[in-house]
Amino acid sequence: AEGVTVAKAAPAIDFAYYPGQTYAGNPWSTWGESTFANGKYYASLGDHKAPAGTAFVYEYDPAAKAFRQLIDLQKLLALPEGHYAPGKIHTTLTLGKDGAIYFGTHRGSTRVTTDQYHYKGDWIVRVDAKTGKAEVVAHAPVPKHCIPTGILDPERLIFYGGTAPGEGKDEGDSVHFFAYDVQKKKVLCDVPDGPPRAMIFAKSTGRVYYVQASGKSLMRYDPAKPDAPEKIPGEIGIRAASEETKDGTVYTVSTGQKGVPELFAFDTKTEKVTPLGPAAVGVVGYITALKIDPTGRYLYYVPGSHGGSEKDGSPVVQYDTKTKTRKVIAFLNPYYKDTHGVAPAGTYSYALSPDGADLYVTWNAKRPDAKAWDTVALSVVHIPAAERRTE
Repeated sequence: AEGVTVAKAAPAIDFAYYPGQTYAGNPWSTWGESTFANGKYYASLGDHKAPAGTAFVYEYDPAAKAFRQLIDLQKLLALPEGHYAPGKIHTTLTLGKDGAIYFGTHRGSTRVTTDQYHYKGDWIVRVDAKTGKAEVVAHAPVPKHCIPTGILDPERLIFYGGTAPGEGKDEGDSVHFFAYDVQKKKVLCDVPDGPPRAMIFAKSTGRVYYVQASGKSLMRYDPAKPDAPEKIPGEIGIRAASEETKDGTVYTVSTGQKGVPELFAFDTKTEKVTPLGPAAVGVVGYITALKIDPTGRYLYYVPGSHGGSEKDGSPVVQYDTKTKTRKVIAFLNPYYKDTHGVAPAGTYSYALSPDGADLYVTWNAKRPDAKAWDTVALSVVHIPAAERRTE
């Protein structure tokens, strides 16, 4: 698109398939945001099967270039035959101050979240990042609802979720916002018309912001006032949100599924919204994760989350928050298609290393005979120093 540039220095990239994909998924896919912590990268993937699916959490050690499986949900839940078991992890993986990674589970199909398959609701789960010990924190914090949206406040240990009803359309009052204290194992708040897919979390205050599924209002939830969220002024698109920068800014992006995705800056001190312009770099728009570097200067994302990123060359995009310009750091297609027989087709899952030098991307990837995508792969993009100068 006009105004988009391409990096001059090509990055080195590590590429690998995730283990555990030893049978046909429906399809194998990644849906939840990943995280980097304690020198390791943590990501989720699932087989998308229903009613009895499973999902995994993996640790990737960049020093050893090795994977370690932390969770197989089906084994952890150990449900009787014929019972619903989640085939997806759709929330953010978040490391709490207690050393555990928290997430929520999600359905593989709307047709199986029913009484026929003994569906009561989905789960909040945690796994110790060091020992791999996993346990259920809560089952059905919102009864008969799945958890496609979720993030943990790592200091206060409150899990915030946006739900989807087991059956029916995921819109309006049918989507709930909830807050759950994972230490006390207690629901703090549960209200209708919650966030359908993403929220802003302000680490400095513990506040959470979201746009109602009905599109009516921008809402603020303050853990100091736990009864219910309150409406605040402003209009903003929140299909994805970055972490908060040191100066108190969170970057968000609108959905872009029926138009051009727009970037926004949200000031967590003043709660002011600033539109920044378009995020797309080509014909594909849908963006479901944003990662900001430690300086607050560079924002990274990959358009075409739900397939189709290859139409733009599967670009990894760097947005300069100072100059408000877009630059493509790397095109992964058609290179991997031609050399490895696999085309990165979209992603919901990436994380930056603490120094901002390496971007870990977990891809929904397409091999030659696949209709959409059929496998999950990892690329580690080593961003050249020349392409992330801060002067």
